[in-house]
Amino acid sequence: MHKLIFYELNEVPMRIFEYYQKMRPNSWIAKNYDSLKKSVTYSENGGHLSPWNTWPTVHRGVTNAEHFISDFNQNLTDVDAAFPPIWKVLEKNNVKTGVFGSLHSYPRPEDQGDYSFYVPDVFAAGSECFPKSVEIFQEINLKLSRKSARNVDSSIPLRDMLKLFGKVGSLGFKAGTMADVAGHLAQERTKKWKSVRRRTYQTVISFDVFYKLLVKNKPDFTTFFTNHVASSQHRYWAALFPDDYEDLKYDEEWLNTYSNEILFTMDKTDDMLKKLAKFVDKNPEYRLILASSMGQDAIECEPIETQLYIVDHEKFFSLFDMDNNAFKFLPSMLPQFNYFVQDEDKFRQLIDTFKINGNAISYRYMGENRFSLDLGQQNLKKSEIELNGEKVVFEDSGLENVLIEDKSSATAYHIPEGHFFVYHPSFKKSDILTTQLNSCEIFPTFLQNFGIQLPTYTQKASEHIL
Repeated sequence: MHKLIFYELNEVPMRIFEYYQKMRPNSWIAKNYDSLKKSVTYSENGGHLSPWNTWPTVHRGVTNAEHFISDFNQNLTDVDAAFPPIWKVLEKNNVKTGVFGSLHSYPRPEDQGDYSFYVPDVFAAGSECFPKSVEIFQEINLKLSRKSARNVDSSIPLRDMLKLFGKVGSLGFKAGTMADVAGHLAQERTKKWKSVRRRTYQTVISFDVFYKLLVKNKPDFTTFFTNHVASSQHRYWAALFPDDYEDLKYDEEWLNTYSNEILFTMDKTDDMLKKLAKFVDKNPEYRLILASSMGQDAIECEPIETQLYIVDHEKFFSLFDMDNNAFKFLPSMLPQFNYFVQDEDKFRQLIDTFKINGNAISYRYMGENRFSLDLGQQNLKKSEIELNGEKVVFEDSGLENVLIEDKSSATAYHIPEGHFFVYHPSFKKSDILTTQLNSCEIFPTFLQNFGIQLPTYTQKASEHIL
């Protein structure tokens, strides 16, 4: 049995690693790349690939044709009973387990059981964590994520920062991290565009919290999820790989400004991996696993000046004759807007008549009074709203064409192929096996590693990848 650190690096394809090691020959990734066990993962999920449906496939060992997870804040009670995620299976089998940020990990279990620590994802509806001392961090983490969903909130939340600085020792923030963050904020004064890097620094700060929990508790299995590279790839792939596009509509100034952003996010990834590898070197019973549930590649795109979002939930629901007590906003990833609605029949009847410039909006019913609405319409020249056959004054709709500060569209988007790497200091170049790995095989492989009998619904575990 190996103890496992599962670093969930969202949506990063092999191409980024191959490019990065060439550009950063002295990085940890470049120095160790040839001695990593490597697999190209692929997702067999049907329909639209998104992290909220591909990570459950990794965590549960079945595709979305069976787990049916399609949105954040679904009620997962029945799904968890039929296809529980890896952390629930391991904890139930007395494997000391740590969870940090993995998607669909909210809510926190009611009792700690065999969890060494438990910090849910940034789409959690509350800040409950194990240990309780981490909740002050999670509260601020959730708040920052909500504020910087599309445009980064460039204000400095001094009150929140003072709360965190007061807990430097207990939460594990490193002096180097604090100096790095302070230096970045100073750079923003002269180069405001660098505020986009705050998303990455949020991950850097989160990693310090995770790393202290790892070192203190030394669980048998732990996860750490991060979206910082994926976020940068979506926005700035065109700036790094302009030759991927037949008709690139971004100007030279934009390309030059953002050309190093993916490299910057990978630099921070490299720093984290170096620390985790050093931990594994000192604790050779561990394996460091680096993986994604899918990848990204270039798509044709154009600059985005504006996107249509719901900015006033109360005003929006007043259109449906519902007051503030008749609905609840559920955290989601833009341009999705998820809600619990008290009178689902009334809402469904009216939302079917809701049109923007004559077009009905797409939505999904998630069960148990929960709806997921898709907005984000780009560069609208006009915004005519209609409900139940009557025109709605735009200013009364709760909608706004939000100015996109960096003008970034989705310059790259989801593809089935991702990565699965394993590091251990004993690995030699001659030992390395490069394979293709169905993402459904990861779950049974982890279970087999811990000597747990595989459920009948799983695929066969993959041999030799650990």
